[in-house]
Amino acid sequence: MRKITFLVLSLTLLAAGTLFANGQQDKEKEIVLKWPSIWVGEDSKAGAVAELVDQFNADNAGKIRVEVEAQPDYDGYEQKIRTSIAAGIVPDIFTMKLNPTTKAYYESPLLMDFSKELNGGWGKDFNAGTVAQATVDGMVKSLPYEVAITPVWYNMDLFKKAGVSKYPQTYAEFLDAAAKLKAAGFIPTSQMTGGSNAWTSMLWYSHFLASFGGPDVYANPFGTDAYVKAAEVLLAMYSDGNTSIDAIGGDAGVSGGHYLAGESAMFINGPWYIGRVKSEAPAVYSATEVGPAPAAGNNKGAMVGFLQTNFAAAANADDPEKAAAAVKFIKWMTKSENVAKISAASGAMFAVKYDSSSITDELMGKFINASNDASFTIPHLEGVVTSDVITEFGQALGKMALGEATPEEFVEMLKKVQDQ
Repeated sequence: MRKITFLVLSLTLLAAGTLFANGQQDKEKEIVLKWPSIWVGEDSKAGAVAELVDQFNADNAGKIRVEVEAQPDYDGYEQKIRTSIAAGIVPDIFTMKLNPTTKAYYESPLLMDFSKELNGGWGKDFNAGTVAQATVDGMVKSLPYEVAITPVWYNMDLFKKAGVSKYPQTYAEFLDAAAKLKAAGFIPTSQMTGGSNAWTSMLWYSHFLASFGGPDVYANPFGTDAYVKAAEVLLAMYSDGNTSIDAIGGDAGVSGGHYLAGESAMFINGPWYIGRVKSEAPAVYSATEVGPAPAAGNNKGAMVGFLQTNFAAAANADDPEKAAAAVKFIKWMTKSENVAKISAASGAMFAVKYDSSSITDELMGKFINASNDASFTIPHLEGVVTSDVITEFGQALGKMALGEATPEEFVEMLKKVQDQ
């Protein structure tokens, strides 16, 4: 009997020792956070972001490690995130554009709600109103990070060579300038119907919606007169040689490529593109000015601005240490000095308060002036309709540009999807 008691006691102590050892091992186990990121490769933020990730990993060596999974395909990234979440699999950390489609993610318990952390003081680090824009039903399941305006970029060297002394302020002036640019052998505007959102042309259309519909254009029913008039102007930009022949079906590489090559005079994109123009086309960078689109309607000086990229994370409700690690990393990425570093390197603008005095980029200064001078700002179309509408946008635009649909029919195609 004493032997049996001794044996039981020994086994109990052995088990306890094993459990203790495993507990220590688990406690000391490094937490690995997977981050599928688009800020890699040729992206203008890639270098600065990589340095910050490396610094975070060094500071937290043996405790937390962030592994970046390179996703250089912007369109593919959004689709991958959407598919992943639909399948119930949420990356530890990821970024997303907040729009009517992605707001549906907020219904998932698999996404982290940052509300408690923000109310604890973190929220004061963000510019006024940005957190509110990312709040849905009291939840903040995506954290505002990158913001943007998307003015028209115009190459004054090409304008001067064509005999155009100033950037057109009205639609009539635009048509006159376009005629002179074509006569001089230049492409007046960069456009694209391809990609997941026909990005450049969608932005042109958003500018003209603002010009025709004013600051409340999106408050009115979809498909009203402003939508048709904006479509008529967009069709004109696809007509008579006002854009390149490869714009139909072309993607962001086509649209941006013509501007970088000094072939097109007008282009639309956000400040994140500054770093690329500066490094790949310094002459174009030096000649670039930015401003609102020529006023086609009664509203002048409007700008398109929006939350560009939000941080999001898996809730990891069954692993609070991993959830806390994700918050720690995102707080690191939103530290004022770190945001300033990314902004200075890329030209990107952020929702986080930071000292911009270190930003000496001349073109970035022009962006800030354009934002300050705007008579009003509206989101782009992609920010207010579902992704299905934006998918239809490129296809419908292609048909209109090929003469297979009128502006009225173009708008009706979008409205049909919007109403579904």
